[in-house]
Amino acid sequence: MRVRPWASVVQVPTADGVVWFKACQPQQAFEARLTAELSKRWPDRVADVVGVEPVRGWMLTRDAGRSIGSLGNPPELWARILPRYAELQMGERAFVDDHLAHGVLDLRVAGLPARYADLLRRELPLTADEVAVLHGFEPRFGELCGEVDAESPGDTIQHDDLHVNGVWIKGDEMRVMDWGDASIGHPFFSLYVTFRFLEMEEYGNLAPGNPWLARIRDAYLEPWGGAALVPAFERALRLAAFAHVIAWLRHRDPMSPAAQADFDVEYAVVLRRALKRIPEPGS
Repeated sequence: MRVRPWASVVQVPTADGVVWFKACQPQQAFEARLTAELSKRWPDRVADVVGVEPVRGWMLTRDAGRSIGSLGNPPELWARILPRYAELQMGERAFVDDHLAHGVLDLRVAGLPARYADLLRRELPLTADEVAVLHGFEPRFGELCGEVDAESPGDTIQHDDLHVNGVWIKGDEMRVMDWGDASIGHPFFSLYVTFRFLEMEEYGNLAPGNPWLARIRDAYLEPWGGAALVPAFERALRLAAFAHVIAWLRHRDPMSPAAQADFDVEYAVVLRRALKRIPEPGS
């Protein structure tokens, strides 16, 4: 069904219904064990795992129905799944060390300034002026990390690719699937991608100011403490754009030069989205 440099997916018909086999490459091999562990603790909201081979990064899961993207990305479904996803994140704070020990990417907020400095040492698919803007933002980035970390509810698992094709529905069951881009970081980072796929500026159909955007945000924040967290949420989303850029390096780094050149077409888009989060000088 899908072949990517980081994983391949096969749909397998059986006498008991369709199952899905996923084989992850080394940079994403953690996904198999992570999914199995989440399935044990949250069987009603992640993939139903039939079997797993964590060393190889293989897993077999039962069919979860269809993506909400195939239904047109209804905002009411996001308002339904996100509080349950937040509860999962809250519970998984107790397992952060275990996830890190088994290969989940460490993007905890306290370590992001060093990750940002590493990003700046690389050859990036940007113009010289754009790279200069990234360098100029480095001091403020460190300050922003300190501010966001101070008001964080605690680093935990965060999906980092939570969009219309990552949430599936079958009858009354909704599940968050495909955890291969997950990392340990600020929980609110998760909605950076979600909002991109909801907002008209990117892939969605909700215009700026549409009441559904606030309703979806508030539904997610309710388990964490509610509307009082909105300012902290907005600051975290600004930082999330750069954490997302850094996360993509795990796929980019193992690639051959030719493959990296192809990858950089989309990576440049990701980088420029983050650049838009940097305020103009003096603003």
